[in-house]
Amino acid sequence: MKFVKHVHHTEVKLEDPAEQGVKDVQLRWLISKKAGAENFAMRLFEIKPGGYTPLHQHDWEHEVFILEGNGVIKNKTNKEAFGEGDVLFVPSMEWHQFVNTGKETLKFLCLIPCKE
Repeated sequence: MKFVKHVHHTEVKLEDPAEQGVKDVQLRWLISKKAGAENFAMRLFEIKPGGYTPLHQHDWEHEVFILEGNGVIKNKTNKEAFGEGDVLFVPSMEWHQFVNTGKETLKFLCLIPCKE
C-alpha cells in the first residue's frame, strides 16, 4: 500500500505559531494541504509549563485530543481542567485558550479544516 505521507512526528518541523498572544507554544503541522489533505489538517501542539495559546475565536471548529500533560481551557468567563486522554470539542466562534497548568510539557493533537 502506498501512503501519501508516512513520517514519524519528530520528522515534522517544530514551528512557532504566527498568532500574537502566545507564550511558550510550538506546533507541528502533521497533515495539511501540503501533504495532499483536502478537508482536515492535524497539528501537534507542545506548550511548556506556564505557556498558553491566545484567547481567540474563529469560524472553524477544533477537535482536540490531549496526549500528555494537564491544563485548562478558558473562554471569556469560565475555565475547565483537562488531562491526558481527554477529548475536547471547540465549536466555531467559541472563545478559547489553552493554558498549561502542569509541570510537564502539554502535548495535544488539534484537528481543523484545511484553510490553505
